[in-house]
Amino acid sequence: MQAYVYKSLRKADTYVYLAKRDDFARLPEPLRSQLGAMQFVLELVLTPERKLARGDVAVVRENLSARGFHLQFPPTQADPMTEDWGTDA
Repeated sequence: MQAYVYKSLRKADTYVYLAKRDDFARLPEPLRSQLGAMQFVLELVLTPERKLARGDVAVVRENLSARGFHLQFPPTQADPMTEDWGTDA
């Protein structure tokens, strides 16, 4: 399965995978508005064996088949105040 990856120029570390190149009509209007301008990043073939840095290739493939797009959000950051710093204070 072919995928075309774009990054949002408005939302940091937010990417959209499209089943068809430049087919932004697949994205709901409110989502397009939030993401703003998109910049093409890469084209890749999504095989079941392929590994992705962030995300499950099976989920991406399913979303592309069902919706024509997959949205990848930035990784969540843990609150540093909740971490165990190894102190007794």
